Amino acid sequence: MSELVRLTDITKVYQGGVTGALNGVSLAIEEGEFTAIMGPSGSGKSTLLNLVAGLDRPSSGSVTVAGSDLGRLSETGLARFRRDRIGFVFQFFHLLPNLTALENVLIPARLKSRVSAESAGRALMSRLGIGEVADRYPSRLSGGQQQRVAVARALINQPTLLLADEPTGALDTKSGDQVMALFAELHQEGQTIVLVTHDPKLATRYAARVISMLDGRVIDDARLETTERKPADVIRVRSEEPSR
Repeated sequence: MSELVRLTDITKVYQGGVTGALNGVSLAIEEGEFTAIMGPSGSGKSTLLNLVAGLDRPSSGSVTVAGSDLGRLSETGLARFRRDRIGFVFQFFHLLPNLTALENVLIPARLKSRVSAESAGRALMSRLGIGEVADRYPSRLSGGQQQRVAVARALINQPTLLLADEPTGALDTKSGDQVMALFAELHQEGQTIVLVTHDPKLATRYAARVISMLDGRVIDDARLETTERKPADVIRVRSEEPSR
């Protein structure tokens, strides 16, 4: 597998240099990996995900995704990078209430022809098990259906990298399991996925690699060799940049 993401000595400081959200983080993610980033609130995991997505810039260090050094891109270049390379699934869906489910899915595909985009959108929604709700508005959808619409929206442009920030956090257990099973299926088909979660059971059940964060640092990096996720199958991997 080839390297898809590399973060080198990343720091992120907020509030006039007082609060450090990330402190010297270095790591690499390979194409085709399903990686979970785990940690408590305030550990820096969502900040890290936003940097990989090009939604924010580091205070220092470099972020390279699919061969692009994000620090060298203009805001217009970052927007184009996100459109072409990144699919992002949020915790709270972020669906526009005045658009149908299908219209929400098609928002990132606005540069495609309407006919081809709509055909692709309906096919994708059918594959995700929500084809029958394509013409409904979000208020008429369950939480699980809304999150599947959000996943379809993230996939409509066939992204190189799928990022998910606590995608099951607003769902009941059954709906959350369905969304995670969908991610597992996408991974089996070759999709690179980076998932942020605070739930260790979810991380170890579905991801092949679990990165643990605390106070803005990577404190553990574990690869799970088999789908059975037995403790004996876990290989500890030293972070590329030891905590200081």
